[in-house]
Amino acid sequence: MEEVAAFYCKHAREFDQARQRALGERAYLEAAAGKLPSRGSVLDLGCGGGEPIAKYFIDRGHAVTGVDAAAPMIALCQQRFPEMTWLCGDMRGLSMESRYDLVVAWDSFFHLSPRDQRAMFDTFELHSAPAALLLFTTGSSEGSVIGKLFGDELYHASLSTEEYRRSLHEHGYRVLQHRIEDPECERTVWFAQRA
Repeated sequence: MEEVAAFYCKHAREFDQARQRALGERAYLEAAAGKLPSRGSVLDLGCGGGEPIAKYFIDRGHAVTGVDAAAPMIALCQQRFPEMTWLCGDMRGLSMESRYDLVVAWDSFFHLSPRDQRAMFDTFELHSAPAALLLFTTGSSEGSVIGKLFGDELYHASLSTEEYRRSLHEHGYRVLQHRIEDPECERTVWFAQRA
């Protein structure tokens, strides 16, 4: 995780400028927004520069708390949305008193090692209000890969589909939607809700 955080510190501006704002993930954000209570609360883990995902929920009147390990990313969020809560920190082992109506880990969760991903389900549950929603992206099959972005290496990992389903069930979530390599957003997406 330290290497991933260092990558995003180094390339914060490049990544923010390259980040697609066409909202290929729109269908999932709409599905989540449609189930959120009015003025619901959102925890965005790995929020990046706050666009487009945090912005989507802020524009709809939801209170967003964002967490990112890269200080330059948090600085962008603070500039763009100073009325929201932005925390520079590691999502692993996060422990806050607040409970949220939606927890999002889009394009962040899959940077964690398999062991850390397994532990994150406790973190998701800890920060979820009753009937809270959970939206996150993973790889499509079990394994780890080192990709390249902006000329530097970037780590990704995934558990198996069966293990994700089991972990969600064990932590009290039911799967609402699961798409493997959705062509609209080129991601494997999980959308779940606490029972």
